[in-house]
Amino acid sequence: MGAVVSCIQSVFRAIGRAIMTIVNAIGSIIMAIVNGVITVIGAIVGFLTCNTCGGRRHRATHGTRSRGFGRRRHAHTTTTI
Repeated sequence: MGAVVSCIQSVFRAIGRAIMTIVNAIGSIIMAIVNGVITVIGAIVGFLTCNTCGGRRHRATHGTRSRGFGRRRHAHTTTTI
């Protein structure tokens, strides 16, 4: 009789694990879809705002380049003694 109960418990465990695997797969699919939608919306907002929405670093870099401070060039001189 103990073997029958053990066999039934094993069957129920296997069914429970299969159901949990299906639930986890559905959750992963939903997360992937939501992340994709968020990425697309972020790209659209970035396009509409010319990627200047929320980045001080971007604006500061862009501003220094437009004023000519981005690259400094040093003149090389040669002297003859």
